[in-house]
Amino acid sequence: MAENRLPEWIEEHLRLYRESGGKEGHIWNGMKTLLLTTKGRKSGDARVLPLIYGKADEGYVIVASKGGHTHHPSWYLNLDANPDVEIQVGEATMQGRARTSKGEERAKLWNFMCESFPTYNEYQARTKREIPVVVIETGE
Repeated sequence: MAENRLPEWIEEHLRLYRESGGKEGHIWNGMKTLLLTTKGRKSGDARVLPLIYGKADEGYVIVASKGGHTHHPSWYLNLDANPDVEIQVGEATMQGRARTSKGEERAKLWNFMCESFPTYNEYQARTKREIPVVVIETGE
């Protein structure tokens, strides 16, 4: 089976974030990013991906947009199968538990995330699926 490779620009962002211990890469193109580590739902292997995030009272907020693709991103399917995750936010690494927001909470957090990255609205217009908005609770 072929190994899933990330696009080169994502690989570079991930490398920079990791090699600098989060001193570089946290701010990417003017947006805050974190590193999300999930456990592969089939392989059980750790999977790491840089994602745009927001910090709200509920926790760290990420959006499973996949650019408006018709299917959810693999990282979302992984955390749906196993919600225990690790995140690195800048230089800080912490354990967390992910959950998909629903109803009014989702609407509020969707708007919150679209304020910092309006392109999410374009992604939603490209797909019939409701793009999940995920909250990672870390207990901090």
